[in-house]
Amino acid sequence: MTPQLSQTSVDQDPFLSLDDVRQGTICIVRALHSQGAVRQRLMDMGVVPKSQVTVVRSAPLRDPIEIQIGEAFVAIRRTEARAVEVDYV
Repeated sequence: MTPQLSQTSVDQDPFLSLDDVRQGTICIVRALHSQGAVRQRLMDMGVVPKSQVTVVRSAPLRDPIEIQIGEAFVAIRRTEARAVEVDYV
């Protein structure tokens, strides 16, 4: 099954977001499509372009998801994960 691609607006091309990635998948962050405090919080946790991220698991009701960035394990909301553009390794 192919993941559905997120879309930030009608005018932009869809992109593969962290929310679209399955459990156990390793990917590389391409861009952050969020602004303000959410963007800064993600960057403070290490979610920056060219960083490697692994989707570890999701909560029983699908939100939040746990990701691994380096040696750190972080839980983020699905809405925040949709703003992280990634590529498969």
